[in-house]
Amino acid sequence: MSLRKHIPNGITSMNLICGLIGVIAALKHQLDWAFYAMLAASVFDFLDGLAARALNAYSDKGKELDSLSDLISFGFLPGLMLSVLMQTYRFDNSLYNWFPLILTLFSAHRLAKFNVDERQTSGFLGLPTPAAALFSGALCCYCCFSPVEFLSTWVAGLYFVPVLTLCLCVLLVSEVPMFSFKMHRDDSRTLWIKRLTLVAFFVAAAVFCLVAGHHWSLTVVLGLLFYILNNLVYALFKL
Repeated sequence: MSLRKHIPNGITSMNLICGLIGVIAALKHQLDWAFYAMLAASVFDFLDGLAARALNAYSDKGKELDSLSDLISFGFLPGLMLSVLMQTYRFDNSLYNWFPLILTLFSAHRLAKFNVDERQTSGFLGLPTPAAALFSGALCCYCCFSPVEFLSTWVAGLYFVPVLTLCLCVLLVSEVPMFSFKMHRDDSRTLWIKRLTLVAFFVAAAVFCLVAGHHWSLTVVLGLLFYILNNLVYALFKL
C-alpha cells in the first residue's frame, strides 16, 4: 500500500491523541483545556474523512480506527468532563457525580449503529457523537470562565447535568433524522436552507456573545442546542 493510503489513518490517530490529551486535562480539572483538545479532535475527525475522499483511501481498518478514536474523544471525554464538572460544584467524590459517564456507553452504541446502518450515508439518524460531545464540552468550558452566570447557576443544580446526560443519551440512539454538512451533488434546496439557517444562527450567537461579553464557548452551546431543537422540529413536522 502506498504512503498516501496511510494519510487518513494518520490524521485519525491525531484525533485519538487529542482525545487522550483532553482526558488528562479533565482529570486535572482543567476543563477549558479539555474542551480545546476536543475541538482539535473534531478538526482531525473532519479532515480524515476529507483526506480519505480526496485520496480515495477508504479501508475497513480506517473505519474501525475512526470509531475507536471517536469513542475516546467524543464518548469518554465528554462524559468525564461532565462528571468532573459535577464534582467541582458538589465538592465531593460520590458515585452520583460519575453518572454522566453513561454518555460513553450510549456513544459506543451510537458509533456501532452508524457503522452498520446503511441509511446514514447522507444524513444521520440520532444525534452524532461529535455534536453531543462538543455541546457537553462547551458547556463545561463556559462554566469554567463564567461560574456565576445564569447558565452556570443552573448547571450547579443537583439534577441539571444528570438530566442533560439522559437527554443526550436518548438522542444519540434515537431514530430522529438529523442533517449533516456532507456535501452531495443531489442535495435538495431544503437541505441547503437548513444548513444555511444553522450557520446564520451560529453567526448571530457569536455576535450576541461578543456584544454581551460572554465567553465564546457559549456560541457553541447555543448553536448546537439550536441544531438539536431544529432537527426535532423538522422531524415532528416531517420537513
